[in-house]
Amino acid sequence: MRNASALYRLVAPMIAVGILVGGCGQTPSPRTAGTAATADAGATGLYGGTAPVPAGAPGEPMAAGSNGNTRLPQPTAPGTMPAGTVYRNPANGRNEVVVEDIARTAVLIGDSQSEPTNSWPRTALASLGYAVHFCGRGGTGFVASNGKTGNYIDALQRGDWLLPYGSPPLVVIEGGGNDASRGASDQQISANAERLIASVRQRYPEAQLAMVGTLARGTANGGGRRTEVDALLGTVAARHSIPFVGVGDWLTRYSLTQSMTDGVHMSPEGHAALGVLLARRLDDLGLRFPGSGPAKTAPTR
Repeated sequence: MRNASALYRLVAPMIAVGILVGGCGQTPSPRTAGTAATADAGATGLYGGTAPVPAGAPGEPMAAGSNGNTRLPQPTAPGTMPAGTVYRNPANGRNEVVVEDIARTAVLIGDSQSEPTNSWPRTALASLGYAVHFCGRGGTGFVASNGKTGNYIDALQRGDWLLPYGSPPLVVIEGGGNDASRGASDQQISANAERLIASVRQRYPEAQLAMVGTLARGTANGGGRRTEVDALLGTVAARHSIPFVGVGDWLTRYSLTQSMTDGVHMSPEGHAALGVLLARRLDDLGLRFPGSGPAKTAPTR
């Protein structure tokens, strides 16, 4: 017993020291804490570091060596970032771009009819009071791709182009011409249009959607497959209660075949004329930005 007591007196201080050391967790450095916060936030912004963590949220970084009451400075919130900043949205894990005034921005998804800055879809939306953010590229469509950019839905999912961060009031989908010229079937076009509509609605549940069809000459004037695709897209839009502007006979209805550069694309004068027509139709559908002036009067024929 005396030997045991002596041994206890020798070992007890060592046990106490071990308990004291083992019970003190290592205080993370600010860099390590920021990494942990990134995992909790779910994403890292390409500007301003990690996605913002709400005050008091689990995993919020604390200053090293603090008593738990001092918090590290939080990264810049996306709403304060300059326009053009790419930000990974923690809600969906996708890179998105910050625009100057998302509350007034119309997102335009389209092909070469929409791509020029003076295009008739952009002109129409601007005249209705919107800033326009274009997503797309010439040569693309619901099924068609151009080698650099996938078709509309694949390009969105791959990140070939970036949607704006936030909630825009309007998303407009235009196209179908390249699908018509490259032999895409009705089933392929409809299926990808359905996928795109579902994705856009999931991303922007509060936005109004609208669709603009395939610019063509009309059935009686050689519109062919382009006019057919225009009608098909109208059917898809109706199925989802989406406002639709059919343009499958506009080139001949409004005598605009002479305002073209190559039989498909419009001259500057043609873009301007079509912009007035489209603005009037969108205005009639109640899609003018609230508080903006009336659209220009479109010619009647």
